[in-house]
Amino acid sequence: MKPLCGAALLLLLCAVACAQQTPCICKKNKRVTNCKLLEGVCWCDSVGSGASANVNCDTLTSKCLLMKAEMTGSKSGRREKPKDAFEDTDGLYDPECESTGVFKAKQCNGSTCWCVNTAGVRRTDKHDADLKCSQLVRTTWIIIEMKHAERNAPLNTESLKKFFKETITNRYMLDGRYISSVLYEEPYITIDLKQNSSEKSSGDVDIADVAYYFEKDVKGDSIFHNRLNVSIDNEILRFEKTVVYYVDEIAPEFSMKSLTPGLIAVIVVVIVAIVAAVVVLVFTRRRKGKYVKAEVKEMNEMQRGLNA
Repeated sequence: MKPLCGAALLLLLCAVACAQQTPCICKKNKRVTNCKLLEGVCWCDSVGSGASANVNCDTLTSKCLLMKAEMTGSKSGRREKPKDAFEDTDGLYDPECESTGVFKAKQCNGSTCWCVNTAGVRRTDKHDADLKCSQLVRTTWIIIEMKHAERNAPLNTESLKKFFKETITNRYMLDGRYISSVLYEEPYITIDLKQNSSEKSSGDVDIADVAYYFEKDVKGDSIFHNRLNVSIDNEILRFEKTVVYYVDEIAPEFSMKSLTPGLIAVIVVVIVAIVAAVVVLVFTRRRKGKYVKAEVKEMNEMQRGLNA
C-alpha cells in the first residue's frame, strides 16, 4: 500500500509542477522567450537579458529591457531597425539596465559614456569612461507630436480626444490622470503625459514605457502581438511623422558642442546679420555727418561772398 501511496504522491507532484510550467503567450510583449504560466500569471525572459530579467506579462515591460531586446534582434539579423526610430535621441543603443528593469544612470558605448533620464534619453554631452552620473533623473513630462496625412476635412476634435484617451488608458494601462491634454491643430496631434515621482504609485506604469509602446504602435512596429489601428469615426488615420520630446525634473546639461550643425549655422547667420546691420548703421551715420559738414562749409562760403 505504501508504494502505491508514494507513486500517487509523485504523480501529484509532477502534475503540480507541470501545471506551474505551462507555456503561455505574453500578450503585452512579443520580444520575450521561455514563457511559463505561474500561479495564473505569464512570466517570460526578456530577449537579450536572459533569465536575469523576468517579464510580468500582466503589465508593460520597461523601456530599457525593450531596447536591449531590440538591439539583440538587430544584431542577430532577425529584424531590421526602422530608419526613422528614436528621432528624439541619438539612435538605438544597447542599454545597461538595473535588476528592476530601469535604465542605469550612466550608459556607455565602448569608451564613450553619457548620462540618461528615466526614459533612457541622453541628457549630457558625451564623455570618456570617467564620467560620473550621480542620479537617474526622472522624466516628468513627455510630449508626443504626430502629423497625420493630408485630408480633405479636419478630424472631429472630440472624437479624436476620446479615442486617444481611451487607447492610452486601456491599451497601455496608464491612469487617466497622467494624460494632461490631447490637442488637435490640423494636421498636428499633440499628447501630453505628465507624471511626477510623488504622484506615481508602485502599481502605476511609467509614462516613459507608455510613450515607447505608443511610438512603436504608431510607426507600425508594435511590441504587442496585435497592431494598433488608429480609427477616428470609423476612418483609419495615417501618420507622416511622429516625434517624442522629453522634459526632466532637472534641466539637461548640454554645452555648445552638443548643438546640431543646423542650429550652429542659424546662430552664425544671425550673428553675421547683426554685425552687418551695425556696420551699415555706422557707415550711414558717417556719410550723413560728412554731408552735413560739407553743406555747412558751402553755406559759410556763400555768406562770405555776399558780405564781400
